[in-house]
Amino acid sequence: MNARRFDDLLQRFHRNPGANVDAIRAAESTLGSPLPEDYTAFLHECNGGQGRIGDAYVVLFEAEKLAEMNRGYGFHELTPRLILIGSDGAGEGFAFDTRTNPWPVVTIPFIGLELEYAEVVGASFDAFLENLTT
Repeated sequence: MNARRFDDLLQRFHRNPGANVDAIRAAESTLGSPLPEDYTAFLHECNGGQGRIGDAYVVLFEAEKLAEMNRGYGFHELTPRLILIGSDGAGEGFAFDTRTNPWPVVTIPFIGLELEYAEVVGASFDAFLENLTT
């Protein structure tokens, strides 16, 4: 995604300063998998944050907190094929579904954490951001 389009999508999103390479690599190591390129590019630009993207309220986790949040919500145990990257600030999580390649972004209710309730909201991280604005 080009920088201008990225800035347009995130006008009302309060961004953290970008993550350094070491923080992203540490997250990948702890999670046991390399993260998608479009997502790591996002982390370099803004290491998570929160606010509105389109009409949706979105919380995206910092690279340093990805493993902690996955453990805290039980993703490692209950849905090991999903990698939690954020939430809607309420009852839904946003996660990568690693069962297919490339990894789509899905929403999943925090209550129950059952894969059958996961819904694709973007074929990629960039598509997820784009879809939030439509």
